Amino acid sequence: MSNDAYHVPVMLDACMDALDIKEGGTYVDVTFGGGGHSRGILTRLGPAGRLYAFDQDPDALRNAIDDGRFVFIHQNFRFLRNNLRLRGVREVDGILADLGVSSHQFDDSERGFSTRFDAALDMRMDQAGDLDAQKVLNTYEESELHRIFGMYGELQNARTLAATIVRARVQEPIQSSGQLRELVAPLVPRGKAHKYYAQLFQALRIEVNRELEALQEFLEQAVQVLRPGGRLVVMSYHSLEDRLVKNFMAKGKFRGEVEKDFFGNEIKPLQPVTRKAIVASEMEIEANSRARSARLRVAEKIA
Repeated sequence: MSNDAYHVPVMLDACMDALDIKEGGTYVDVTFGGGGHSRGILTRLGPAGRLYAFDQDPDALRNAIDDGRFVFIHQNFRFLRNNLRLRGVREVDGILADLGVSSHQFDDSERGFSTRFDAALDMRMDQAGDLDAQKVLNTYEESELHRIFGMYGELQNARTLAATIVRARVQEPIQSSGQLRELVAPLVPRGKAHKYYAQLFQALRIEVNRELEALQEFLEQAVQVLRPGGRLVVMSYHSLEDRLVKNFMAKGKFRGEVEKDFFGNEIKPLQPVTRKAIVASEMEIEANSRARSARLRVAEKIA
């Protein structure tokens, strides 16, 4: 499988510029996937440069790059700091995270990520994980399903949706994406089916993979391993992630106002490099529709 077929890297040039790559620097791509961004970083590194790439998906192993400067780490990025320290790396010059689901994962019907296929409801990024979408739908309390659909899917009728699922699973377990779509079809607003199902599947995927918790743990560790002046570059695809990234880069925390010292100086580890998120050009969106929702944010560690 070609890497372009696996996943076309979104805003590749913007990401490379944002990292401000130094030839002899040490960088981390925490969402390796098809390796498009990692290859971009390697082309800008000299012989002394190093790149560490993380991905928990076993499929990503097939895209590992044969380059002496490259190290692949088969782990979730929430374990960033410890895995770097195991390899003797205490500080790095830049960290890149592309939080989108890869094209390959959407296009592989057996993974259950896409609304396009009638497949088993799986949605695990890490196939060794014990929680999948079937377990969420068939075992979670109604109140928990309501929370997930409302918070992670931002669905207006989350309460009704949760109640519908709980009633239906008494008759038979919900096991496939086609079965789920058919079950909730009466709840879908007219003309909004594609968006509704996308939000529903997003909510399940975030819960199955504990994505928001993992993102917060990653961001806190990223600050600890970045050297002063190092860049943190994060591309997100929905408002929940983008809000966490934006707040953390601006305030050093996920909620509330930035803390200040006795003299009124702000206490925060990062300084945003751009005031607003960077978005893809119309030309790129035409070539790669998944770039449409991408929001790229860049921050530098304060010395």
